[in-house]
Amino acid sequence: MRRIRPLPRGASAYTAHMARERRSDSLFAHAAQQRVGEIAPLAARMRPRSLDEYVGQAHILGPGTVLERAIRADAVPSMVLWGPPGTGKTTLALLIATMTRAHFAPVSAVTSGVADLRAAVARERWQTEGRRTILFVDEVHRFNKAQQDVILPHVEDGTVVLVGATTENPSFEVNAPLLSRARVFKLEPLTDEQVRELAERALSDTERGLGSARVELADGAWELLLLVAGGDARVALNGIELAAQVAQAGGDGVRRIDRALMEGVLQRRAPLYDKAGDSHYDTISAFIKSMRASDPDAAIYWLVRMLEAGEDPLFIARRVVILAAEDVGMADPQALSVAVAAQQAVHFIGMPEGAIPLAEATVYMATAPKSNAAYAALNRAREEVRGGREYPVPLHLRNAVTGLMREMGYGAGYRYAHDYEDHFAGQRNLPDDIADKRFYEPSPQGYEAEVKARLEAWWEDRRRGDGS
Repeated sequence: MRRIRPLPRGASAYTAHMARERRSDSLFAHAAQQRVGEIAPLAARMRPRSLDEYVGQAHILGPGTVLERAIRADAVPSMVLWGPPGTGKTTLALLIATMTRAHFAPVSAVTSGVADLRAAVARERWQTEGRRTILFVDEVHRFNKAQQDVILPHVEDGTVVLVGATTENPSFEVNAPLLSRARVFKLEPLTDEQVRELAERALSDTERGLGSARVELADGAWELLLLVAGGDARVALNGIELAAQVAQAGGDGVRRIDRALMEGVLQRRAPLYDKAGDSHYDTISAFIKSMRASDPDAAIYWLVRMLEAGEDPLFIARRVVILAAEDVGMADPQALSVAVAAQQAVHFIGMPEGAIPLAEATVYMATAPKSNAAYAALNRAREEVRGGREYPVPLHLRNAVTGLMREMGYGAGYRYAHDYEDHFAGQRNLPDDIADKRFYEPSPQGYEAEVKARLEAWWEDRRRGDGS
């Protein structure tokens, strides 16, 4: 029969049980941490252990910056770390965890829900006993409005300091009340020099990196690695790790990685493009503005970036049609026909061949003369209609359908344009109060230069006549 050890004087069974549980949890956590350390990817093993090891983001973490001083002073505010993958968002959050005296509570928005958040906040209230708690929410943009609302009152009353990490624009993905209580820090892609610095550190580190494996990269391998990584340190480190694993050691024990091996390891990186996120809007904006700027090379580049990422080609075609009317306009009225034809062609033949008419339309728009005069006229007239009086239609423009209408003067004095020289009667057709308003001001570009000359001649004829 098992003998039960008596409890110490003044101790309760619950207290003893909890002590045993804590010891057991601690042992299991330590063993699990050791196992994770052994199998963790190189990128995870090489995370900086101090701010001095952190590479990049000098604009927010350089000496004397607000965030750097706040971290060192253990006065971290609620914040959202926004930036593309591999720029150090999670690493920065972990550094904050190691440098602060506050309790650190990590939560992943991918695997957690409302119940998990409420339990975490309630647990932290009970455990921290007056200490601040930093609630780190990875992929915070994946929380919906209801889930983010759970965090808000606890951020507001100081129970937790929120540190959120996201690859998406927080202006769209984080609730406004929560965002108003947090600072947004934008992390930029690392430069090639910074990525290489991190990679070389991993190659030389014998404790956490590949220093013991004696790995060397040829110049061509470095060039390809940095090109494919595109400022993402995680991609670079994972690529080096796999290449080192498959590389054969030479007679001197050195594992040499050439460009061919690196190319086989890296294959092709998927484009960093989310059709519902910032990449979608930023890239289509670059495409449109390149055509407007008469830069066919840039326009084609952004077109291919979108197509390679799987963007809907009809979405692109619609933007080309809009640009043809808005930015090319009357400088080349044929542009609209070309754009619509391209849209029809893409719809008719599909992809990948649909890229060809899209490219043709893109080049046409970029090289066409530009005028937004028709679009500007639309906006001026819209402003007049919405902000001015609702003037009656002049009598001479009204259609006299009945005898009563004719007796009331409908159609009286109307001049049929085709009865006059050059098919121009010189009659004014705006209401009297705005008869001299000009909504359309043609530019001297392309075909519109002819339109401008024609209108100026007509305006002169109208000035010489009575204009009635």
